Amino acid sequence: MIKHLQAIPIKNITIDDSFWAKRQTLIRETVIPYQWEAMNDTIPDAEPSHTVENFRIAAGELKADYYGQVFQDSDLAKWLEAAGYALSIKRDEKLEAIADGVIDLLGRAQQADGYLNTYFTVAKPGKKWTNLRDDHELYCAGHLIEAAVAYYEATGKRKVIDIMSRYADHMVDVFGRKPGQIRGYDGHPEIELALVRLYRVTGKIGYLELSRFFVDERGQVPYFFDIEEAGRTEHRVARRNADYFQAHLPVRAQKTAEGHSVRALYLFSGVTDLAVEYNDSELLEVSKELWRNVTRKRMYVTGGVGSNEYWESFTIDYDLPNDRAYTETCAAISLMFWASRMLQIEADREYADVMERVLYNGILSGISLDGKSYFYVNPLEVWPSACDVREDLRSVSKTRQAWFGCACCPPNIARLIASLGQYIYSYNESEQEWFVHLYIGGQAHQSIDGQRVQLTQQSNYPWEGHIYFTVAAEQPAEFTIALRLPGWCKDAMLKVNGESVALSSMTHKGYAKIKRVWLSGDRIELILPMAVEKVRSNPKVRENVGKLALQRGPIVFCLEEADNGEHLRDIRVSAASEFTARYDDGLLEGVVVLNGGAWRTDEASYDDDRLYQTDPFKSTPVQIKAIPYFAWANRKPGEMLVWLHENYL
Repeated sequence: MIKHLQAIPIKNITIDDSFWAKRQTLIRETVIPYQWEAMNDTIPDAEPSHTVENFRIAAGELKADYYGQVFQDSDLAKWLEAAGYALSIKRDEKLEAIADGVIDLLGRAQQADGYLNTYFTVAKPGKKWTNLRDDHELYCAGHLIEAAVAYYEATGKRKVIDIMSRYADHMVDVFGRKPGQIRGYDGHPEIELALVRLYRVTGKIGYLELSRFFVDERGQVPYFFDIEEAGRTEHRVARRNADYFQAHLPVRAQKTAEGHSVRALYLFSGVTDLAVEYNDSELLEVSKELWRNVTRKRMYVTGGVGSNEYWESFTIDYDLPNDRAYTETCAAISLMFWASRMLQIEADREYADVMERVLYNGILSGISLDGKSYFYVNPLEVWPSACDVREDLRSVSKTRQAWFGCACCPPNIARLIASLGQYIYSYNESEQEWFVHLYIGGQAHQSIDGQRVQLTQQSNYPWEGHIYFTVAAEQPAEFTIALRLPGWCKDAMLKVNGESVALSSMTHKGYAKIKRVWLSGDRIELILPMAVEKVRSNPKVRENVGKLALQRGPIVFCLEEADNGEHLRDIRVSAASEFTARYDDGLLEGVVVLNGGAWRTDEASYDDDRLYQTDPFKSTPVQIKAIPYFAWANRKPGEMLVWLHENYL
């Protein structure tokens, strides 16, 4: 039997710290209203959206042409999901009224048979379900379902669940292996995990079975997309290989992550969910094999994935270029979704370490400090002049944008940060184990032996590694508190009520498990020393041979031109270079910065009038300053660099 932990729900958690609490407040008070305005086209200088208008046209309330991408509906869906999570944290009558109005609009735009997609209702009536490969119908449906579940769990209002259940019922009728049904699947996975979420709320087994059908049908011969294309008279997009859609092989035969990175990781998340629901050990092993491929051979030090601009895709093992890194924000978010699901099956530090890495680096870099501009692409090196002229760097942004014509990332990051509480803790009821995966200050409560037990977490994480936990319970309660010992920390220490505890005797898969009868007021102190580490890649990563990156705790650092001048690639750091960490509350809304010694080429040893020379260059010592990668591009645009040349002398 596949064990499955239960994430402690958002409603049981209050985030109250100096790092994430202000970001959740930013999402709730600034980002969600800002994105609502963007989708209503009231943000000056932002790319037009027309997302809400499309639904009004579909509902018959406006007469106009459809505008935007074929998947424009998903922007509103992710916004609604973020609103649901925000309402789980704190009720807001104004936001709830807007969200209720959106749900009413969804109901008015829904067709009599349950179908709900504005592109096909407005732009392509009569063509629904004719181009599953390219037109994102099931993708949009999946995001609408996820929004429905989040909003229902936040408010208890069933209207949106009823709307989306009618849509899911329609899909159950349309897809399958029965005569007259479409034996197909989506070009952009997302519906798979969404149907599992809807099943868990409604208990309707048909939704779970449809999810499994989509997964098991994928990649079967004859290929559905070939059959579908042969029956169409129009072809709007360039033909792509089957691996772009993860349809090159049956899912159970896939061993490497191929194709579009976001699609792949949404699919793998759904596969992992199905492994749990069906106790399917084969699917679980597929998930583990794919996980090993992604995280050991195709993931950046920031947790970013999908290195190639060409179709936003994975390429081959160890192909991780820095200046051409595509690493879409949505791909980082989908990796966190998948990591969390793997972690609930097996409480192994490996999954939580990846979840933490991508959260603090590859995800958080996607949004500006003020919440009003975004990165779609998250490179690890930027040379602005080259970005302007080199075709292979055109996708790399040197500044964040207020909105995008393809605006999948902004509402995605909003829903992730708003829902952050559900990633912090899990509970294993059969063993009465309370797992702490992420170190984020606040309170959480869980029912144990019929009584409410509260765990308060206090720290200045990620800047400092001292973390304190306090137990509160009316009666003594025996259970286990399992604390993750991050892989980046080499010398963790633990105290319970002031007494040191030997970690070697209680650590299992990277979690220190403290089992005892807990009394109200019991206190745990976890000490995670945060040394400045010099990280090196596997030498098979060609781009990083002879280079190192700086990391402290979970934070990956970078150099910016604003602190270090131009020509950052000329900077060299040695293994012996010492770096000091200092918190600067006046910089970038308060961050730890690293200062240390390095070398640059002495300007007196070369002549700008000579492109090449035989005389060796001389080096001169310099001081450099590194900031957290997530905070780059919040000042004047300029160069940025994560991987530094290592000076072996």
